[in-house]
Amino acid sequence: MTDRYARFAASNAGRVLVKRLGLPDPPRLRRYHTGARELAGAVLLGGGGRLTDPIASILAGLDADVRRPNVTAPGSVEVDPDATVEPALAGRFGALIFDATEVKSSEALIELYEFFQPYARSLVECGRVIVLGTPPELAESPAEAIAQRALEGFTRSVGKEFGHGTTAQLVYVAPGAESRLESTLRFLLSGKSAYVSGQVVRVGAAGKPTTDVTMWNWDQPLVGKIALVTGAARSIGASIAGVLKRDAATVVCLDVPSSGDALGRVTNDVGGTAFQLDLTAPDAPERVIDFLRERYGRVDIVVHNAGITRDKTLANMSDAMWSTVIAVNLIAPQRVNDALLAADFIPAGGRIIGVSSVSGIAGYRGQTNYSTSKAGVIGLVLASAPVLAAKGITVNAVAPGFIETAMTAKMPMMFREAGRRINSLAQGGQPIDVAETIAWFASPGSDGVTGNVVRVCGQSLMGA
Repeated sequence: MTDRYARFAASNAGRVLVKRLGLPDPPRLRRYHTGARELAGAVLLGGGGRLTDPIASILAGLDADVRRPNVTAPGSVEVDPDATVEPALAGRFGALIFDATEVKSSEALIELYEFFQPYARSLVECGRVIVLGTPPELAESPAEAIAQRALEGFTRSVGKEFGHGTTAQLVYVAPGAESRLESTLRFLLSGKSAYVSGQVVRVGAAGKPTTDVTMWNWDQPLVGKIALVTGAARSIGASIAGVLKRDAATVVCLDVPSSGDALGRVTNDVGGTAFQLDLTAPDAPERVIDFLRERYGRVDIVVHNAGITRDKTLANMSDAMWSTVIAVNLIAPQRVNDALLAADFIPAGGRIIGVSSVSGIAGYRGQTNYSTSKAGVIGLVLASAPVLAAKGITVNAVAPGFIETAMTAKMPMMFREAGRRINSLAQGGQPIDVAETIAWFASPGSDGVTGNVVRVCGQSLMGA
């Protein structure tokens, strides 16, 4: 779907008018493509806590040009004399990364200001800001917990201030989880996270480590993995199937029989297996297991993408509209999960990924049924994560905001334009943005990432 306003704002006449009137100015986002570098410029690394060395090691693996602030000359940097810098990027940074694990009091928060303030205007287009800290609930003192919680306000504000396609994230890393950071840091630095901003990600140490990061190719991390994607026939589901295939998974594409033609096309595109099934049928979970048992004997990645809307204000909503949405969006994923886990069909290293919505966080008028179901998906993640961690299985969810799909194309123009502009990036997201976030959750390197709900919404002004 074409965003005509964004095209106009990027034109010569549009740029003048946008600047003069203070209108939204959608940047052209840096998205991933095959062969793309994770970084768009040098990295300025600050702080000095327990994560600094692991971060530096990860950046070295990315062949990054890493610099440190010069403490004797504030506002300048220490540069490796052997580093080569593109002239166009001289004095600019692709990312600002700060290890805040040593910020253990409110007074120490000044370190954030001292690191970021001199370089607030030095990021390249679509730069990255990442602050890393300790989960407040694992802090050693109330003072440390207060300071670590304060990091959320800082990163969310930076995401709304820096502009030009820059994203800002906070990553809480539990003590003992330092070796589980790489997958998350790679994702947040790359173009794969183009529409993810203002988020808080938790990397934990609980559960069984199930992977060795030296044993797979980061470009194709899902070799040998079997992935089930529901609602795969079109739009976001089709994009999820395509990205998982790109990452070398074998994909089972599931959708209702009425979408059979579209499902067949997607399945052919990804070289996967098609499965036509109504997930609300009484025997649906058993049929899913029978299908997987006959062909693969297990499933490593389960993506619950199937979902519907039946929008009406509560006063005008019928019983059927309520019950159908809850059945498809929430009850079906619960039943399928329960059946797969009871049958031991998801092995250690498995991934369960739900698709929630910003509507499930903020609520929308006319969507009490949908918002209830999508908040329930968040509840499923939070309730399941600690139980499944002991089995080496992670469970997370994405919460998309306004995504350019056939469904949003049918919205009245005023609502559609509002949906596009009320976020820090001033534009709608693409199905690929949701799919890339799911692929990060699915990665073998994300075994410390569980119990997370990450919004893919360009830092929507709705919700937290």
